[in-house]
Amino acid sequence: MRKYALVTGGSRGIGRAISVQLAKQGYTVIVNYKSNAEEAQKTLDLITETGGEGELLPFDVENVSEVTAVLNGWMEQHPDAYIEALINNAGIRKDNLMFWMTDDEWNDVVNTTLNGTFYITRLLIKYMLSKKNGRIVNIVSISGLKGVAGQVNYSAAKAGVIGLTKALALEAAKKKVTVNAVAPGFIETDMTKDLNQEELKKTVPLGRFGKAEEVAELVGFLASEKAAYITGEVISVSGGL
Repeated sequence: MRKYALVTGGSRGIGRAISVQLAKQGYTVIVNYKSNAEEAQKTLDLITETGGEGELLPFDVENVSEVTAVLNGWMEQHPDAYIEALINNAGIRKDNLMFWMTDDEWNDVVNTTLNGTFYITRLLIKYMLSKKNGRIVNIVSISGLKGVAGQVNYSAAKAGVIGLTKALALEAAKKKVTVNAVAPGFIETDMTKDLNQEELKKTVPLGRFGKAEEVAELVGFLASEKAAYITGEVISVSGGL
């Protein structure tokens, strides 16, 4: 029987690397994306090039009616399967100092990162609980652990997901469903290409930005059977930040 994993925001960067990693581990990967079909197809092509299997599933994570309709539709088309691993990776940045931050900059980041994680996880966890098997890995950020100036929206949203992770881990443990979070630091992706890497590297003890694949390796481990005794944890991939 196929094992399915859903990766939200899987069209680029960390989400793409996680999708490829999970495919290598034998998961059939459902690659979610919002609008960039071209980049999502590149992720799917990489999956198939490594001998894996996957499919594309577009929906907007912050739209609860869309999340419900699309995922319930997938369930109806796969009556004998369920999504065994959920990687909540979708997130956006809209940086600004709080003094100038607009309602839209706050709401867009919180709705995508925190509310989206809630909507999807609430729907899918019931299947994991009934099967007494499941892996949930939430991609958070160093920003949600220690705060970053100019990112009160992003820091608040990621901190919210960390709290969700710890509470849900307690609720799900008796049914052998693990819930963990991975907190990347500075990783080379489209989301960080606008940052001053040379200056920021000086703040990282290991002296460099990380690679998306280095995050994906940890996510892959947490989504595996080897991590069955790890839950409620937040693990940083940050070069020592």
